[in-house]
Amino acid sequence: MSLFLSCYENRLDTKGRISVPAAFRSSLNSENFAGVVLFRSFKHNCIEGLSMSRMEKIASASDQMGLFDDDLDNLTAMIFADARPLQFDITGRIVIPKELLKHANITDKALFVGRGNSFQIWNPEDFIRTQQNSLTTLRKTHPNLKINNQ
Repeated sequence: MSLFLSCYENRLDTKGRISVPAAFRSSLNSENFAGVVLFRSFKHNCIEGLSMSRMEKIASASDQMGLFDDDLDNLTAMIFADARPLQFDITGRIVIPKELLKHANITDKALFVGRGNSFQIWNPEDFIRTQQNSLTTLRKTHPNLKINNQ
């Protein structure tokens, strides 16, 4: 299984290509599909990314839901219909579709953020704000989780 850790900032080139971080690509080495699957996050203004095998697991899990389940309809419309499988070029770059870049407010720089079994692609400034808000919320709701005695 692919494991995505840490954060990496990369630039889009003039043709709209961006390098997927080498650490993320090496995590995908054992995959049959040499690339990533991207779709719009429905929780944040960012792009969700994962391996094809992880996408297949999500598809299998959705099979466990009822065929006419409203939640399933929403899930499949949001994730599967929006998903873009993108193969790496020989240098490990992909071209992120314009509608995904627009959703994430990404113009020239993108931050790849590891999330364990998946990753996200953010506008770097937006991620800093969101990360700070998350930290503030965690400190308020879970005071025993103080980091570095702060």
